[in-house]
Amino acid sequence: MKNNLLYNKFHKTALAISSIALALLLLTSCGIYSFRDAVIPDNIKTVKIGFIENRARYVNPQLAPLLTDKLQQKIIGQTKLTRTNSDDAHYQIFATITNYDPTQTVGVSAQQASTNRLTVTVHVLLKKTLENKEQEFDVTRNFDFSANLTLNQAEGQLMDDIIRNITDDIFNQIFSNW
Repeated sequence: MKNNLLYNKFHKTALAISSIALALLLLTSCGIYSFRDAVIPDNIKTVKIGFIENRARYVNPQLAPLLTDKLQQKIIGQTKLTRTNSDDAHYQIFATITNYDPTQTVGVSAQQASTNRLTVTVHVLLKKTLENKEQEFDVTRNFDFSANLTLNQAEGQLMDDIIRNITDDIFNQIFSNW
């Protein structure tokens, strides 16, 4: 009797999980919803991506050029837009690193700092020239690192994550419709 109850619970759970997986598969394969699609109106053809300025109190000299390059690569690689330097571009993207703050202690162990946090904020201005509209937003991410590391050591370990995450956040804010 106990085995039969256990079998029924397992069978119901497996059936529920299979149903959910099938529903998600159908939703994504039918084009109803996608987690990766960029939403760009058909009349938008060109984009101008300005060099990201670094106006943070503490300046990491690698951050601005790496972030600019990665954002350009992502937009050109994942959209149908053509990059241009023209002031007539349909979308014009300008960004400024406004905060690069490595001073927060977020973890304490044995009455000593064990984890520090680097906070990075980028302010973005998106000009939509065909609509004569501007959109501004901030992207902020926190990156935790061991308090045993110097800032330079932590930056070496975190830079790829910083660039990827900030770029993804900017891209999603501009091109995702959710």
